[in-house]
Amino acid sequence: MNKELSLAFIGGGNMASALAAGLIGKRCGAHDVLVIDPNQAVRDRWAGQGVAVAPEADSKLSARRVWILAVKPQGLKEVALACKPHLAEDTLVISVAAGVSSAALSGWLGQPDRPWRRLVRCMPNTPALIGAGACGLMALDGVSEDERRLAQQMLGAVAQVVWVDDDAGIDAVTALSGSGPAYVFLFIEALIQGGIRHGLDDDQARSLALATLTGATQLASLSHESLATLRERVTSKGGTTAAALDVFQARDFAGIVGEAMDAARARAAAMAAEFS
Repeated sequence: MNKELSLAFIGGGNMASALAAGLIGKRCGAHDVLVIDPNQAVRDRWAGQGVAVAPEADSKLSARRVWILAVKPQGLKEVALACKPHLAEDTLVISVAAGVSSAALSGWLGQPDRPWRRLVRCMPNTPALIGAGACGLMALDGVSEDERRLAQQMLGAVAQVVWVDDDAGIDAVTALSGSGPAYVFLFIEALIQGGIRHGLDDDQARSLALATLTGATQLASLSHESLATLRERVTSKGGTTAAALDVFQARDFAGIVGEAMDAARARAAAMAAEFS
């Protein structure tokens, strides 16, 4: 298994750290991991964990069966071209870069008449940093079923995983779970501000808001009943919750959320065009 999970992280930032935390000691050893990052401080941090490090792509990269591209999208083309000479026939490439299409990346890694098809594109979100993420994956047709399972196991170490069919599906994932934590944080901020406005202090409002979101999401996750049923059970006719929900409905809360997600998805598609 260690040979199968011989890994290279190209980019040693937060998402690489999250994935490594979910894998090292569980799916592979530190000695199975190579991290390539130009930042000396980043390399030192990884080397302290017993991981091999390098400032740039070199021949050691060709010995790693799985590459995880975890760099910012604006730098991905340069990084892909630098890594390309070290691809082996069985290298599985997994990209966690937002806004770069599989077509662009497979073209950079492949040849003009033969794009690299052993490629998985994924969109994790920031709660993956604590092992509680959500992640969408899509695979090109060069990825075998075994490799799909391997990618799912790797990302599944830090996130709930769903498969989508294509880049459009990844854009949809971006609009929902990729950007979604920011929507939730905004809602929590609003709850806290509302609590303070009604007389609670900051600590009280924060504690109650966080517990409310945590409890509600756990209940929704564990319950066999629909979200609508759970909502209705909180809502007594003519009561406080009904009064609050009337305001949300009058402002078309669902429509606002939908418009926000439309904007996020449109921006994801625009980024793909820019970086391609």
